[in-house]
Amino acid sequence: MAFSSSVAVRELPLFPLSEVVLFPGRRLPLHIFEFRYRIMMNTILQSDRRFGVLMVDPADGRVASVGCCAEITNFHRMPDDRMKIMTVGQQRFRVLDYVREKPYHVGLVEWIEDHPTERNLHSLSIEVDQLLRDVVRLSAKLTNQEIEVPDDIPDLPLELSYWVASNLYGVAQEQQALLELQDTAARLEREAEILTSTRSHLAARTALKDALRFDG
Repeated sequence: MAFSSSVAVRELPLFPLSEVVLFPGRRLPLHIFEFRYRIMMNTILQSDRRFGVLMVDPADGRVASVGCCAEITNFHRMPDDRMKIMTVGQQRFRVLDYVREKPYHVGLVEWIEDHPTERNLHSLSIEVDQLLRDVVRLSAKLTNQEIEVPDDIPDLPLELSYWVASNLYGVAQEQQALLELQDTAARLEREAEILTSTRSHLAARTALKDALRFDG
């Protein structure tokens, strides 16, 4: 997942996606069919295989200013020149300016990282991990399905915060806010709030389901 550059500011091809937020270390499969993005991918594959993913708000079409650099790890080119690619998130960036719009957007970006902290985040990480496991357990009970806790949950606070954020489905705006945070503790604390709320909601639904079952 580590990706660093001696150049703090660089030009980066940009790929806007509706309600999709990519996080460092997370995989993102893409189907490339628009002509301009086929051109973009062909160009990228001849260079460093990296481009920027930016979330688009479908409500107003606004493109986020903070995104995540994606690196192409695998690709398959189809006979009609469409492509299926697999990417993995690398480093986050902020768009400073757009330097080109055709045939695809290219932005001048700066890399961003979380601010260093002397705070020990071990206990907070354990709390978030346990909340996540509680949510999985309650979801399994509520749906009568076997839902296992993924075995790829990271141990380190930063990576854990990205992992949890990337798995918050259906809340792209919340994911974008978490991506933009440059404070690992703040990200984990917000995720703890979200998971606590989700756990309470699932527990209430599970209790209601059990009560109805016993009444019946």
